[in-house]
Amino acid sequence: MSTLPFQTLPVPLPEDPLAVAASWLAEAWALHAQPNPNAMTLATVSADGRPSARIVLCKDIVRPDGFIRFVSNYESRKGVELAHEPRAAVVLHWDHLHRQVRIEGIVVRSPETESEEYFQTRPWQSRIGAWASAQSRPVSSRDQLIEQLRTAGRQFETPPVGPDAPAEEDRSLNVQIPRPPYWGGYRLWADAVELWVEGEYRIHDRARYERTLSPDGPNQFKGTSWQPTRLQP
Repeated sequence: MSTLPFQTLPVPLPEDPLAVAASWLAEAWALHAQPNPNAMTLATVSADGRPSARIVLCKDIVRPDGFIRFVSNYESRKGVELAHEPRAAVVLHWDHLHRQVRIEGIVVRSPETESEEYFQTRPWQSRIGAWASAQSRPVSSRDQLIEQLRTAGRQFETPPVGPDAPAEEDRSLNVQIPRPPYWGGYRLWADAVELWVEGEYRIHDRARYERTLSPDGPNQFKGTSWQPTRLQP
């Protein structure tokens, strides 16, 4: 695995922490040192105060607006929890770069057009999977789940999907499959960001940024300037 020497955050601190986060993510992609450099932990909380975390993929860090995009089934556990408490925290960690980003903020659903456009870029098998799986709901067996996948494939008249699909199938086949109404994107509007750089002897370099968000239209917020503070490791 490729690694970089230990580094530190600049002095003075950068004005925009999400610009730094976006550049770190781009560098992680360029190095190809891990399969999913955009993998991030997403933490939410249930109505009775129970926290939960899982890995999702960061689709984009949008600047200068200041939000992170990810997608999910709106009826999944995280979807239900975000509907109850629309705040979340995410972590992106790159061992080989000795870097980590923590982001907290308000979560809203992406505009319908944005969700639709992204859904149509997914492989058709993944679009079928979105129809086949009632995410986070119990299932009696793996066989039942595969049968749901086959049923969804028959519904949209696609080639066979699942374990019995032919090995030579065209995975880029252009098949028209609509987006399920319960599937789409989210925007996490950041109001707190922490940049972390690993240091020798556990003397890490940390900086926390905070700002205040105010509503600025549907799915939109407007943020004040970022206020940075260096933290002890």
